[in-house]
Amino acid sequence: MISIENLSYMYKRGTPEENLALNNINLEIKQGEFIVIIGPNGSGKSTLAKQLNALLLPSKGRVLVNGMDTADASHLWEIRRQVGMVFQNPDNQLVATLVEEDVAFGPENLGIDPEEIKLRVDEALAAVGMLEYRKHPPHLLSGGQKQRVAIAGVLAMKPACLVLDEPTAMLDPAGRKEVMAAIKRLNKEEGLTVVHITHFMDEAAAADRVAVMERGKIVMEGPPREIFSRVRQLKDLGLDVPQMTELAALLRNRGVPVSPEILTVDEMVKAICQLT
Repeated sequence: MISIENLSYMYKRGTPEENLALNNINLEIKQGEFIVIIGPNGSGKSTLAKQLNALLLPSKGRVLVNGMDTADASHLWEIRRQVGMVFQNPDNQLVATLVEEDVAFGPENLGIDPEEIKLRVDEALAAVGMLEYRKHPPHLLSGGQKQRVAIAGVLAMKPACLVLDEPTAMLDPAGRKEVMAAIKRLNKEEGLTVVHITHFMDEAAAADRVAVMERGKIVMEGPPREIFSRVRQLKDLGLDVPQMTELAALLRNRGVPVSPEILTVDEMVKAICQLT
């Protein structure tokens, strides 16, 4: 669905403060895939996310969304309809006084028929488990509920891809759980393509594929089990790994023959029981 070809991006290009944020990135994102992007602060994750729906345009190379070049202004609105973005702070994304009005805001700006908007609002709120809150003021909701409303506002635009830039970073554990459950359901049940940027490794472990960034480059890419088995490399980048993966590495260093690809508590319990 999205093809990133030799992408480089430079902030403040041609000035003394010039900063190369993305450096010759190549990445393919398939329809229906759930891909997570991780990396230390300043590695270029958010800059890459903003390239996917033309909030930023390449300094070099190109980004294609279903064959449409993000640098072609004639495709701008269709690209932004197909690739919806959700950001870190839900309060910055809510604009109306009622939940249903907020979700309707995007479709209304597209000039969609009112009856179709009503249908889309109901479908989007149901998809994130917030239909019963449609008449609630957004400012009275919890952080996790607000973020789910923000996601619903994007879903009402009928995107093919959802890009989430650290959407759970400002939420408590309960809010994180709510939002991640909604994201997984949309990917698995609705077939929505998901590009998720996070610094929570347990969220990354749930993806189909993980891409690791450092200094504007993708330095590792593969299934979560493969990526997180490289504990030392990730630690050298200043990144964490899932707790059970780290425990597996410690056990292996002590001579306990468990798999380096363990991700969850259940898998660890099973591995230890098989040793006895």
